[in-house]
Amino acid sequence: MTFILIFALLAVIFTALIFVIVIYNGFIRLRNQCEEAFATMDAYLKKRYDLVPNLVSIVKGYASHEKETLERVIEARNRAMASGSIDDLQKNENVLASGLKRLFALSEAYPDLKANEGFVNLQNQLQSIETDILQARKYYNAVVKALNTKRELFPQSFIAAMMNLEKKEYFEIDSSEKSPVHVSFGDLR
Repeated sequence: MTFILIFALLAVIFTALIFVIVIYNGFIRLRNQCEEAFATMDAYLKKRYDLVPNLVSIVKGYASHEKETLERVIEARNRAMASGSIDDLQKNENVLASGLKRLFALSEAYPDLKANEGFVNLQNQLQSIETDILQARKYYNAVVKALNTKRELFPQSFIAAMMNLEKKEYFEIDSSEKSPVHVSFGDLR
């Protein structure tokens, strides 16, 4: 009888240990997926940052008196590149995206610019990169959702607390990004 109790106790302990190991490894897997998803998104953002100066230099030749818009785009790019946290990156990315929209809206007022092969090529590259960034953000947010959900469910929440696993933030666009861009061309006509 004692042997059966000891065996049952060891089986329960072993099962509990396996359960904890499986949950722990699941958290590690999701955390690594979050880091990988963020790194992928970051690589696409870097590609976008590399295109911005080329776009600005082409637009400068056609719309030199739009200096303020061009400077804002470069400044937004530099701030986004220097972001230290995901919150800063998200905020700075939203400012950059808004500036790029204004930059492309300028091309509507300058037919020569709109017809420039280099500008059109860069614009197409940027649109392709924007699609890649969108997909990377969607993947990142999906992994963050999975991690956050798992860390809040019972009994995984106990293991998440032991691991000091913090809630991850989603990468969301600013509400101003959801509205159309308003560009004033002043005395251009």
